Amino acid sequence: MVAPSQIQAWRPPVGGIAEAFHARFTDHAYPMHVHDTWTLLIVDEGAVRYDLDRHEHGALDGMVTLLPPLVAHDGRSATPRGFRKRVLYLDGTLLDEALAGRAVDSPEIADPVLRQRIHRLHGALLRPGDELEAESRVELIAERLRGHLRREHEAAAPRRDRRLAHRMRDLLDGRVAAGVSLREAAAALHAHPAHLVRCFGLEFGIAPHQYLLTRRVDRARRLLLAGEPPHAVAARTGFYDQSHLTRHFKRVVGTTPARYAA
Repeated sequence: MVAPSQIQAWRPPVGGIAEAFHARFTDHAYPMHVHDTWTLLIVDEGAVRYDLDRHEHGALDGMVTLLPPLVAHDGRSATPRGFRKRVLYLDGTLLDEALAGRAVDSPEIADPVLRQRIHRLHGALLRPGDELEAESRVELIAERLRGHLRREHEAAAPRRDRRLAHRMRDLLDGRVAAGVSLREAAAALHAHPAHLVRCFGLEFGIAPHQYLLTRRVDRARRLLLAGEPPHAVAARTGFYDQSHLTRHFKRVVGTTPARYAA
């Protein structure tokens, strides 16, 4: 019996990502086609065979595949059992098209750290309200991809910038409930987004999105103890909804907002 295809596609509200696409295919074969974006692919089950620039390649579980824009490729399952994949289509703000030739030559990347980061990014994209986390993850992923494409095997030691890190913290402190996107913060502080995330982590030992969430949880604690109901607290402290508040509140405090208030 052939398993039915399963498809989930959406456009995340995250800079640099044009589309996210999750699929389970058994007998579908892609014809030769092109995208106007970079295709960042990980395979979770099975394997995919594809032709790129008249050369045969394979996308395997455990590998990362990066296909450049406007280069024709196809795709089909390498086994009768099909494959399950997760794809991100990245726009030109993350990767320069001048690097496309390197991706044509070597589309498969053996990098467990990179694959794990992509896996965690997909998880963040599925959780409404965690956009700052997703933005931070995608910028660090793009930085690592650029290193592979430029053959920069030895990563430079992260540069400390205490002043930039403290300015970022001030920005987050001033917009705890409203929030701020990573790209907005980078533009306001005149810094590259990935550099901003790294500087903040080096200075404070916590990622910007984690810092913002803990500030929101602190505010939520005070409002709950003042007698406000959880759904109103979620709205006042910048959480996407009550379930978003509950998930992060329980992770930080160890109990749910309702039990904490009681």
